[in-house]
Amino acid sequence: MYQSHATVIGDELWDRLRMLAPQRLRPARSVLLRQGDAATHVIVLESGSALITLAGTDGEQTLLAVRGAGELLGELAVLDAQPRTATVTAAEPCRLRVVPADAFLTFVDEHGLLAPLLRHAIARVRESEAVRLELATASVPLRLASALSRLVGAASSSASDLAVRLTQTELSQMIGASRNAVVNALKPWREQDWVRTTSGGGLLVRDMHAIQSHARTQG
Repeated sequence: MYQSHATVIGDELWDRLRMLAPQRLRPARSVLLRQGDAATHVIVLESGSALITLAGTDGEQTLLAVRGAGELLGELAVLDAQPRTATVTAAEPCRLRVVPADAFLTFVDEHGLLAPLLRHAIARVRESEAVRLELATASVPLRLASALSRLVGAASSSASDLAVRLTQTELSQMIGASRNAVVNALKPWREQDWVRTTSGGGLLVRDMHAIQSHARTQG
């Protein structure tokens, strides 16, 4: 079962790590880390959720993962002193802390965290590879349902109806499908009121279980 960074390093050390930088607020759709940038800091995500995406040579975007509260973002690039390998974008309003690379590396060294963090990073790479395989082989309804499930699962709200703050065009880019294909996949879910379109162009997911069950029958 997937564990958050807060679980991996423990509550006490997580709280100490949080205290290394002041809290900041970032709106939905803001870029938190950009693919190719230098690894000057890590992000401690306290609330909200974020999309991890990979840009291809033609500019296409692939959704690798969705991260929620209790996660570190960008730590692997800092640990191996290499440029960012993916872009991280806020999927909803986020509260976070930006910890400078030097302070983070000192913290990791002082508390012997290198080995557990690297093991955790390997697990995340495997998860991303599984997502990429899914995008290459699954039907559009299954890919869309899976993406929505990850977004809902990482969301900070505990409400029964959860808003996904991505347009249908953005969702289509994330799962490697045309916008028309996404519209067609959403149509029966909207007719059953399992999902609704919001005024801001996003989606309100009302019954994730029903969406996943229906998608499997279309796959």
